[in-house]
Amino acid sequence: MKTTNKDKQKVLIDRVLVVTCISVVLGLVGCQKEGAAEKAGKKIDSAAENAEQKIEQTTEKVGKELEGAKESVTEKAETAGEFIDDSVITTTVKAAILNDPLLNASHIEVTTDKGVVKLSGTVDSEPSISKAIEVAKSQKNVLSVESSLVVNIMTGK
Repeated sequence: MKTTNKDKQKVLIDRVLVVTCISVVLGLVGCQKEGAAEKAGKKIDSAAENAEQKIEQTTEKVGKELEGAKESVTEKAETAGEFIDDSVITTTVKAAILNDPLLNASHIEVTTDKGVVKLSGTVDSEPSISKAIEVAKSQKNVLSVESSLVVNIMTGK
């Protein structure tokens, strides 16, 4: 049996046809509907994306809330500091007035608000009013002094 060029061409065409058919079949297999694994992968990717977005939103929200809390604590600390400073100023001014010999017969009340000392009550003379104001102004952290002191005529000289 002798093979001719036509036989060789037929064999070659057959082989090309077989390779082409296999390629088409493999291509069609690759185009099949998504399998369970592909669907699960997409769901996992979607869930991961959603989780990441929620984490970012939560982080922003917590950051804002933390900043608000920090500001609130700072404001309250400043208010507490002012109260402590005012009470220290009041105590210092009262002690200075009690230790001054010219003011020992006086009935002076002292209050302080944000460094402003307010004197009220009675003294025995006009010079005692000036002395009380002078003593109060000379104390540490006193910003100013307001006086509503009056001379008591009954004890005045």
